[in-house]
Amino acid sequence: MKKKSLHNCLKYLSMVMSVVLFNACQSSPPVDFSTQIKPILNNKCITCHGGVKKSGGFSLLFENEAFAKTESGVAAIIPGNAAGSEMIKRLHEEDPELRMPYEKPRLTDEEIELLTRWIDEGAKWGQHWAYSLPQKVEVPKVNMEASFASESASSFVKNDIDRFILSRLNEKELQPNPSAEKNIIARRLSLDIVGLPPSQKLLNRFESGDLSYEGLVDTLLNKKTYGEKWATWWLDLARYADSKGYEKDLERSIWRYRDWVIEAFNRDLPYHQFTIEQLAGDLLPDPSPDQLIATAFHRNTMNNDEGGTDDEEYRVATVIDRLNTTFEVWQSTTMGCVQCHSHPYDPFKYEEYYKLMAFFNNSRDEDTPGESPVLKFYTPEQQQKVDRVINWAKTHGGEAQARTYKNFLQFIEPVYKSHFFKEINNGSYDDHASVVLWDKGNCIIENGYTNNAGYVYLNYRSHYDGTKMIIREKNAQGPIIGEFTINKQKQNTTARFPIKKIDRQGDIYIETHNANTKKEANLMNLYWVAFLPDLPGEGQNGYKEIGTNLMEALNVKTPTVPIMVENPDYMKRTTQVFDRGSWMSKTDTVEPGTPESLNAWNTDWPSNRLGLAQWIVDKKNPLTARTLVNRIWHQIYGRGLVSTVEDIGSQSDAPSHPAMLDWLSLRFMNEHNWSMKKLIKEIVMSGTYRQSSESNPEMYEIDPENELYARGPRMRLGAEQIRDQALAVSNLLSSKMNGPGLMPPQPDGVWQTVYSDAQWIESKGEDRYRRGIYTFLKRTSPYPSFLTFDAGSREVATIRRTVTNTPLQALVTLNDPVYLETAYHLAKNNYRENDIDQSIALSYKRATFKEISPNRLEALKTLYRTSLAEFNKNSKAYELFLQFEEKPTAELGALTIVANAIMNLDEFLTKV
Repeated sequence: MKKKSLHNCLKYLSMVMSVVLFNACQSSPPVDFSTQIKPILNNKCITCHGGVKKSGGFSLLFENEAFAKTESGVAAIIPGNAAGSEMIKRLHEEDPELRMPYEKPRLTDEEIELLTRWIDEGAKWGQHWAYSLPQKVEVPKVNMEASFASESASSFVKNDIDRFILSRLNEKELQPNPSAEKNIIARRLSLDIVGLPPSQKLLNRFESGDLSYEGLVDTLLNKKTYGEKWATWWLDLARYADSKGYEKDLERSIWRYRDWVIEAFNRDLPYHQFTIEQLAGDLLPDPSPDQLIATAFHRNTMNNDEGGTDDEEYRVATVIDRLNTTFEVWQSTTMGCVQCHSHPYDPFKYEEYYKLMAFFNNSRDEDTPGESPVLKFYTPEQQQKVDRVINWAKTHGGEAQARTYKNFLQFIEPVYKSHFFKEINNGSYDDHASVVLWDKGNCIIENGYTNNAGYVYLNYRSHYDGTKMIIREKNAQGPIIGEFTINKQKQNTTARFPIKKIDRQGDIYIETHNANTKKEANLMNLYWVAFLPDLPGEGQNGYKEIGTNLMEALNVKTPTVPIMVENPDYMKRTTQVFDRGSWMSKTDTVEPGTPESLNAWNTDWPSNRLGLAQWIVDKKNPLTARTLVNRIWHQIYGRGLVSTVEDIGSQSDAPSHPAMLDWLSLRFMNEHNWSMKKLIKEIVMSGTYRQSSESNPEMYEIDPENELYARGPRMRLGAEQIRDQALAVSNLLSSKMNGPGLMPPQPDGVWQTVYSDAQWIESKGEDRYRRGIYTFLKRTSPYPSFLTFDAGSREVATIRRTVTNTPLQALVTLNDPVYLETAYHLAKNNYRENDIDQSIALSYKRATFKEISPNRLEALKTLYRTSLAEFNKNSKAYELFLQFEEKPTAELGALTIVANAIMNLDEFLTKV
């Protein structure tokens, strides 16, 4: 009886345990591939089993590879059967030669258990969150009364951003900080929106209640200085500079692109249009000059003018840079490694890299010193003649003819540049983008097309009279299609000569003859050859005058800016896969295409840069809006919602507020219609942004990086902003906008050039005091104080400036002539005779927007007295120190030192 009772009891306990275990299994959520499995694979496995290496024929990069048979003939992962999966067996091995990861520490029990559960649950592959399209997000419903921060929650919540923030703060049992004081928030807001401290008038209106907080936001967003502030950020991404880079690093006139960016921000050009115009403005229907200037985004690439370099090598380097930059800037994706192999961590395949490269491989620029194509800027009188030619072509030949002549007059393309001429005999290529030909010299334009033209256009310089030029089809024995005489021309000249009309593509053979010169005398420098459809309307009244206008326009020297222009079909390049990334080892031919792991390609889009731009800003692209929202958040808070702002791939940090990132991204595209101003306004209108930035030990211990946003943003100002602020508080800052790069004071001997006589010529008048965005940037010698404060040389796109804190920075703000001059004017403007206390207090408040504390005032007065005593001992000292003043005094010299100390305080250098 007892045995039967014991048996029933055990049976009952077994049933209870089964139920408990069943319920436990049921309550345990399925393993998530993206957040739980992918990080383990990336950190512990994929270096040996991924895009670069596939040890044992096993790769964990793509789903089809992970479940495929390995070199052993069986799959390492059997979905639903962890015990039978070789991968799990190897994780449990004791033999170090068999255990995985090989020659690395064993996985933890928790990691092995997660991988085991994942396989037993079916090994669902899943997708990294960033490659999934943002779905509709519900704003958290925060119960104010139940909130841990119930006392301050109602005043904290200003918009829906705060509900996302408060929801996480409640989880951590943290309270948000109270709002910052009006003077502090006004300075913070002004520095974030226009990059400058607010004017005293604007501050007074806000502090008095005459202007609401939203009114202050709108006022700042509508200032022209808004564009200057936000353009500085974008120019880092665009790798904008005033020089070409590499060894010679000669000057480049591309400042009109910088001005276009400023204006685009000021008129709040929607981000999708902002994107399209920069990537493919030239491919829009009848593009405006502004849309052509916008394409200089991808002409900011470096250009190698050094003699002996291979132009095609550096052209390819430029194409690669454009591809990598596009994905870094718009997709937060590091594509550079895919040039050599499939991405080690993200789902981008080796072949896809070259399909993307095909979008950029068909542009007309070819690493020439002249940087063609360049957009020409005619004077009003010159433009009238240009317009007459275009209107004539339209009237007598139609829209297509007018477009051809308009393009050629705007940017002199398409042409056959001489650095691609082949089989040069009795002559040479001179490394200055011209072929030099002697008597009986010849060369070939491969696969040229005369466009059925009745004229050939040549750009050349001729050194002798009577040089006979013959143009033939194919080769030296081919039929002659043109024969004419060229006389001496000291300057580069564009001229046209009659040829026989042919409408077929093939080699074009050029030869020169002049028996009256020495054997190896340079008869001419030939820069380019072009064939335009004949100007229509021959025989009509005025035809000759139009022809004259055409040639005058082609020969006039104008200001220019480099732009992107696409090859016509008959010049289209073939794109091939590079074996192991080497441009000299080309294999399979590919057509333009986008990665399978992102949004699908719409067949209505053209297969060129315009189609790629449309693919990028398609609302189905999962990365574009997230990237922009994250970058703007980073600019305002000093960290992104995804802290790795340069990368939101599978190796990135997880978003601190994933739902809010998706909510803002969807709102940016749909409700805000891609308006960056509206996005910025929504962020700064939040209670989260308005918080005091003060911290305490408890808050710092829980959230040292302010990832939860329980306090307002606190960050050191950027390089340009520190200088701009110094100029602003000293009333020196010029409001003048636009124009060529300027040269404010910098130490002597910094800027030295080898290949030209270019000098750093200090700007005079108000140009000396203009904003940092207009400072001339030479890549091999950037403005020293900006470099010290973490600005870069912009040789490549700078996604995020690394913020450092070094003694060199203090040496700049203490000794740089710019900061000494601004300190002098700050002191002079606030000097009150016979009242040193007020003089110091006014300078302090003007610089920091705060009242000075008694302790700080006493410390600065001590500095004043010490400095005054030194100057009184040596009158020559303050005369040399105050070189800005005609009649310097010891008192003003001492106050300048105090003002300089104020400009070195954390309150001045930091946004709080």
